[in-house]
Amino acid sequence: MYRKSPRPTTSSAPVRGGGQRKRTKYELTEEQRQEVREAFELFDTDKNGQIDAHEMKVAMRALGFDVRKEEVLKLLEEFDREGGGHIGLSEFSEIMSEKICERDPREEMVKAFQLFDDDNTGKISIKNLRRVARELGENMTDDELQAMIDEFDKDQDGEINEDEFISIMTNNEDL
Repeated sequence: MYRKSPRPTTSSAPVRGGGQRKRTKYELTEEQRQEVREAFELFDTDKNGQIDAHEMKVAMRALGFDVRKEEVLKLLEEFDREGGGHIGLSEFSEIMSEKICERDPREEMVKAFQLFDDDNTGKISIKNLRRVARELGENMTDDELQAMIDEFDKDQDGEINEDEFISIMTNNEDL
């Protein structure tokens, strides 16, 4: 099921050129920290423990963040404490912790729903579910797929609408 993001705490962080800036520190789960570390290591192409703006943009995209070059350059400037045009894993982790914890869980669930609803009907049909199962390498019969739909189809129209999907994702029977 979908987990809510951990709560932030506040601390001070050094700013390039001296001084301190209040910064909110976000705590990730161990699984999230591992994903960030793996993305950093994967896109640290020269394996020097540092990533540049291009590597950072690709790593952020791999973690599900569609960032523009301008945003990446701004983040790099803010977090590159030595001014060399690179950041290490700790700085990348700090950036990604903040981004991950600022995600809106409902918005993320709506995006996931849209991945299923590739024909834009506003519903997940057995055809949509069959496609996703096939893409994931799951060999499921139509009866098994229909049983999945039937279990969560509150309005009994034979398909899963967005509210029913969010109910599934949040394990909330009331939606």
